[in-house]
Amino acid sequence: MANIAIILPAYNEELTISETIVDFNCALPDAQIWVINNASTDKTEKVAKDVFCSIGCKGGVLNEDRPGKGNAVRFGFSEIDADIYVLADADMTYPAEQVHGLIEPILAGRADMAVGDRHSSGHYAAENKRPLHGFGNRLVRALVNRLFNANLRDIMSGYRVFTRRFVKNYPILVAGFEIETDMTLHALDKKFRIVELPINYKDRPDGSVSKLNTLTDGVQVLITIATVLRHYRPMVFFGTAAVVFALFSLLAGYPVIEEWLRMKYISHVPLAILATGLAIAAMVFGAIGLILDSIAFQGRRSFEHHLLSQSTTPTIQKRFD
Repeated sequence: MANIAIILPAYNEELTISETIVDFNCALPDAQIWVINNASTDKTEKVAKDVFCSIGCKGGVLNEDRPGKGNAVRFGFSEIDADIYVLADADMTYPAEQVHGLIEPILAGRADMAVGDRHSSGHYAAENKRPLHGFGNRLVRALVNRLFNANLRDIMSGYRVFTRRFVKNYPILVAGFEIETDMTLHALDKKFRIVELPINYKDRPDGSVSKLNTLTDGVQVLITIATVLRHYRPMVFFGTAAVVFALFSLLAGYPVIEEWLRMKYISHVPLAILATGLAIAAMVFGAIGLILDSIAFQGRRSFEHHLLSQSTTPTIQKRFD
């Protein structure tokens, strides 16, 4: 029997944490349930501890004082030991009864990460009362799918199930709500298997307030994508910059070249200097892109060697037991 840990990051969720714990305990009575209290200023910690005492389920409350969902997930992944990890929000937006469907492809060995897809069945569009969040989701999804030649439907879902291998080989370097995007990008870049399964989704109950900020969190997600481009697809990032500088160089240098061909004389000296500087910048960005692309490739090779060096016998044995 696989050891399952349910991780519930919680920041000021005193209104919903109790029912979330009870629902997941009913769905998976043998699983550990861990609430990662993320610097809450309300009664989240007390309510969660009272529920654990009353229902007697495995798990408890862990405190992470550094704010941000990424910090809470990182703490949970590092402190909790399990064969399968379930990650969900503590706001009752994700149905606990559908966790079995997400666990199935993990147990069957078909996925390293199973994602609850909120969009395919239309529940998210119907329940979501923040239209800019919907636009942000579509923008990020389009960028990620284009970048990694993927066809994912829900990049930012907070309802996920992971293998131990994924969790213990995932370096979490983000602090906030961009954690889901970062997980997806890491899985795509490192060729972990992703399975998406449609789930129901409902908005927060009355009185429960979302901690998301459309503009600041959206900007942070885009910054994360730009950072991943720079780290994992440096040729795209720096190559684009090189092309832009080259085009501006040609634009600035056209009058200079035209005058030289016509008069064998240059009077637009400032433009000539500007065009030369832009051309040099284009070559520098191109060279940086080539060098970093080679380094990124070697990094992926090293990661693959690291994964292959980990014993797969227990996993294979479980699959046939």
